[in-house]
Amino acid sequence: MYRDTFSLLGPVLPVVSFLGRLPTAMCQLGSLLLVAETSGSLATAGLAGGALAAGQTVAGPVIGRLADRHGQRGVVLAASFANAVAVTALVLAALAHAATGWLMLLGALAGATVPQIGPLARTRSVALARRSGADDRLVGAVLSFEGTLDEVSFVLGPAFVGLAAALAHPAAALLVAALLLVVCGSAFALHPTARTALGTATRTDAAERARLPRSAYALRGTMVLQGAMFGASQAGITALTEELGAPAQAGLVYAAMGVMSAAVGLSLAALPARIGLATRWRAATAGLVVLSVPLLFVGSLGALYAVVVVLGAAYAPHLITVFGLTERTVPAARLAESMAFLTSGIVGGQALALAVSGRLAEGHGAPAAFAVAVGAAVACALLSWTVRVTTPVREVRPAVAARSD
Repeated sequence: MYRDTFSLLGPVLPVVSFLGRLPTAMCQLGSLLLVAETSGSLATAGLAGGALAAGQTVAGPVIGRLADRHGQRGVVLAASFANAVAVTALVLAALAHAATGWLMLLGALAGATVPQIGPLARTRSVALARRSGADDRLVGAVLSFEGTLDEVSFVLGPAFVGLAAALAHPAAALLVAALLLVVCGSAFALHPTARTALGTATRTDAAERARLPRSAYALRGTMVLQGAMFGASQAGITALTEELGAPAQAGLVYAAMGVMSAAVGLSLAALPARIGLATRWRAATAGLVVLSVPLLFVGSLGALYAVVVVLGAAYAPHLITVFGLTERTVPAARLAESMAFLTSGIVGGQALALAVSGRLAEGHGAPAAFAVAVGAAVACALLSWTVRVTTPVREVRPAVAARSD
């Protein structure tokens, strides 16, 4: 399946889309470290980082909708340059010890201008697959591959930021992110496949744009909960490693979870087609519940690694399945917007849960933060078992994608 995926996407598109989405993974942690170092205040760093997350959460779907209506090329190109300028301005303001209000404003702008390359790459890759007449199994392989690129970027991005902060300064990592935005964001925007995902929101499908199945909103909700799991787990891991006297291990533990998630994500393409997406969703959320409960009882570094790595095996199946369900159920004219909603939901849920569970961890220890993760997992499971996913509408879309070229 992955041989067909690489044949479909070509050698250049996966590379530029991966490098283009790395800055998103770098800027959240990079802004926190930069502002904390230049201001000497973790509270100020949290406000700047929270503003960045809020900007991305609110504006991400807007950028997706613009791409649906006007095509990806111009939208991604403009957003990439605007994001590079905003990130650079944030770096300069932090180095100049600007007031907290300015740092929050620039953080919000840096978040609002994220070019959403991850969601738009999914949309473009699916359009290529549908246009070629691919069956649902190949589309699933494409989504698994894109999900793995996301997972790897969110492991390598923070790791690179941490390395840059240790060897030089957090500002160096953010300036590299700005450079990647200009070079690789532009390359992604100008790649010939951008035509494949041209906006299809014409007057004839205005009525279709107005309709989203109720299940689409449930899928967005489950991604917010997935983000809450990420944020709560991050807070719990940080609190526990500090309690164990090994705070430097926090990033490594989180990275190990991401590596496991990426590996399992790649293997999803081998699942037989007879196991439907709704069944996979329920199985994935059940896995989230079962595998997250042991977090409540972890008391050593070795046990933390073991539990978190095993839990990572449930993350990718849930994420990739939700993207797959969304691809199958939403109208073609709202696909980029819907994909961006899912990604923004993760960001928003993670930021909110990190703030809440961080306070809980300070007052009641790591188990309190992990309890938030378990609660989010249970809520995900309840959604998957109570929401009826609307019959797929996208099986007849190849002709639409072909006409959009």
